[in-house]
Amino acid sequence: MGIKKLDTIWMDGAMVPWDDASEHLLAHTMHYGVGAFEGIRAYHRADGRTAIFRLREHVERLLDSAHICTMEVPYTTDQVMKACIDVVKANKMTSCYLRPLIYLGYGALGLGSFEPPVRTMVACYEWGAYLGDDGLKKGIKCMISGFTRSNGNAVMNKGKICGQYVTSVLAKRMAIKSGFEEALMLDPKGMVAEGTGENIFVVKKDVVRTPPTSAAILSGITRDTTIQLLREQGVDVREEMMARDELYTADEVFLTGTAAEITPVRDIDHRKIGRGEAGPVTRRLQEAFFSVVKGTDTKHDHWLTYV
Repeated sequence: MGIKKLDTIWMDGAMVPWDDASEHLLAHTMHYGVGAFEGIRAYHRADGRTAIFRLREHVERLLDSAHICTMEVPYTTDQVMKACIDVVKANKMTSCYLRPLIYLGYGALGLGSFEPPVRTMVACYEWGAYLGDDGLKKGIKCMISGFTRSNGNAVMNKGKICGQYVTSVLAKRMAIKSGFEEALMLDPKGMVAEGTGENIFVVKKDVVRTPPTSAAILSGITRDTTIQLLREQGVDVREEMMARDELYTADEVFLTGTAAEITPVRDIDHRKIGRGEAGPVTRRLQEAFFSVVKGTDTKHDHWLTYV
């Protein structure tokens, strides 16, 4: 889906016209991928107000990722949060997807050079259901990718780091070319890790399982939200490693993420999952989640930053 042009993007402390928000072709991050980014959603709630979901947690992870990348960011958490709010306001958006990015600009191209400046930007744009409206309702088809999630000595799995998404892009493209909507990735030992941009949950006999944060996964903010909402419903949620074939025999499988929200999986490697549609645990979770972000739930207002 294309990005519709808006008015402004926040860059290094100032609002810049959309078409002027550019970078030199010799910017360090463009060549080597050392940068940090986030995906954040702002929702139009039932009361008519716009709220950004778990903004502080997203910005804290953004700055943690930059720290992992040895990039010294000249902005505080509160300043980047304000930039996100200001971008939504400036572009008069009632709901949107926000993309903050911290990267190394133009200065030098030595691998270890500290000359390139650390730059910070926040953009927003319209973005609907990442895996499609039908995917949210009916579930999606996935394949187990031949690409694996690397261990913690090869990549920094707890950082949302630009260059680390190359493998995800390749896995996703292969899945689409093969007739699937998404790819699921295993770790080097063959255990279930996550999707290309989502965490994964498996339901079997009323127990929900998901890989622990010690696994080769991103510690997803929607993942954390999901665990809390399920436990509030009295569901037994366990953070445990899972084998590939446990996906095939699950009663339900669903993916979570800022982009994917709560997306059911109906088929993996041409094997029907459960009844081949979103199951009852997934449905109840979707209802609870969407009530929080754009409905009438007021019990979780601490997760919302109103614009």
